[in-house]
Amino acid sequence: MSTSLTTCEWKKVFYEKMEVAKPSDSWEIIMDPNLKPNELAPGWKQYLELHASGRFHCSWCWHTWQSPHVVILFHMFLDRAQRTGSVRMRVFKQLCYECGTARLDESSMLEENIESLVDNLITSLREQCYGEDGGQYRIHVASRPDSGQHRGEFCEACQEGIVHWKPRQKLLQEEATCTSSGASEAAGQGGWGYNFFSLRWCLFWASLCLLIVYLQVSFRSSVFL
Repeated sequence: MSTSLTTCEWKKVFYEKMEVAKPSDSWEIIMDPNLKPNELAPGWKQYLELHASGRFHCSWCWHTWQSPHVVILFHMFLDRAQRTGSVRMRVFKQLCYECGTARLDESSMLEENIESLVDNLITSLREQCYGEDGGQYRIHVASRPDSGQHRGEFCEACQEGIVHWKPRQKLLQEEATCTSSGASEAAGQGGWGYNFFSLRWCLFWASLCLLIVYLQVSFRSSVFL
């Protein structure tokens, strides 16, 4: 059974992974409910996670629901001289559509998704703050429930103009595209690997055939002489 992670556990996962990714730098992560998209201080970078899975709880009517369309905003800054970095994070809330209460409760991330979310954040950190190849972003849709049309009028991210909802089929197509592109890159990087239809292999086999024909002709010529 899935368990929800508290803010402290969210930070714990981030700190553990950053200790592995950048052990010589010190990073902190701060929850900031007032964070605004595209409003960045000088030197700060932005990463927007558009397809997180989260569970919401209404404190008024106790209704609980899960959404595969949770938006998480990150602002990131690296002080290279001090070797310190800071991440500010905001999880956009959703309004309860059962009672219509004006209170927008926080979402809790599911344990099986938190690893992917932190990995995506670190990928963006490495790309934008360190100028490195961060790798491939992870999109997980297998565990996403088919909850129908996303109701933007109850979504805090939608109300702030963030376009993030996509039908499940669209997410599956994106996942397939990422997988196929990753396989193509791996094949390209393999060079002489196991791609027997590459140009180098074709030239190799053609040269080998010509050598065999040449040896056969030479042998027959020597016999007749």
